[in-house]
Amino acid sequence: MSTARGSGGVPRETGSGGVPRETYRSAGVDLEAAEEAVDRIRSLVASTARPEVVGGIGGFGGVFAFDPGRYEKPLLVSTTDGVGTKSEVARLTGRYDTIGLDCVAMSVDDLAVCGAEPLFFLDYISVGRNDPALIEAIVSGVAAGCRQAGCALVGGEISEHSGLMEPGHFDLVGFAVGVVEADRRLPSGVRAGDRVVGIASPGLRSNGYSLARKILVEPGDRRLDDPAWPGADVTLADELIRPSVIYSPALRRLSDEVEVHAFAHVTGGGIPGNLSRVLPDGLGAEVRRGAWPEPRIFSVVADAGGVADEEMVRVFNLGLGMLAVVPAGDVAAALASLAGAGHDAWEVGAIRDREGVAVVGR
Repeated sequence: MSTARGSGGVPRETGSGGVPRETYRSAGVDLEAAEEAVDRIRSLVASTARPEVVGGIGGFGGVFAFDPGRYEKPLLVSTTDGVGTKSEVARLTGRYDTIGLDCVAMSVDDLAVCGAEPLFFLDYISVGRNDPALIEAIVSGVAAGCRQAGCALVGGEISEHSGLMEPGHFDLVGFAVGVVEADRRLPSGVRAGDRVVGIASPGLRSNGYSLARKILVEPGDRRLDDPAWPGADVTLADELIRPSVIYSPALRRLSDEVEVHAFAHVTGGGIPGNLSRVLPDGLGAEVRRGAWPEPRIFSVVADAGGVADEEMVRVFNLGLGMLAVVPAGDVAAALASLAGAGHDAWEVGAIRDREGVAVVGR
């Protein structure tokens, strides 16, 4: 029996007459690599376990022993999100160990906006070619994010898309489930005069990367290992791959210590688009730029691309990854709670009795 080379240099067996014997591997799907990838991530998955997790990796579904007796009227909350084109930055930099944390942050912080505690998480990784080391690096970030959030990684899927995705390319999506008492579900009780507290995000988080890459990476006049801006002590790669903050534990603590009326996760749509989602009809807000320090990367993007200010406000979080709406008298306590949880935060605006969210000043 002889061998022939298929596309990508994959050995292919041949039978009589030299006709290739096609296999799943010759079609671009490597089952052995998939098994190796699963073996590599076993300990990572185990590191996220909660007492409610039943069984381990390898089953057809993740089992979680939810105890409704801990709650009066529990509501289950589910979310899903991905990392978007930040995955391309990870690929270009060859740094895959934090992109999974970004994925966890996007979903568990959406749960937190509803007042929910994250219980468990699942991931979906699609790749052009199964590289076990790549999968291990990505899942190491997922596991780190789950540990930070306090949720269990109970399952996932690795899908090899030969012919549809190039080797080295990947996409990552996450799914999270949490629980909240019905009477603690947010938003609730937002009223005119409430104050908006902004919580710091040191970088782009996982939003606006299509525009940021188009301006800073695609022209090719900047190297990823160059300083992010003149005199910067971080490279452009460092700045673009900077992992997202996971706010969920701090928000649960804040809700226990302060009367919180709403949270807004500042993702696609910026501050106006996301704060408006948690305001009742008839109410709006005014957020004052200058009330918090905007990370330098935003002015770098704006200046390099000639991006109009209103577009920057609409696309990026401008340094606030999460907003909390609290009574005016609770601002000091809210800032102290967030500082105690390790987050910089500022009073950045107020709820008003007319609709629309305005971001004013510069």
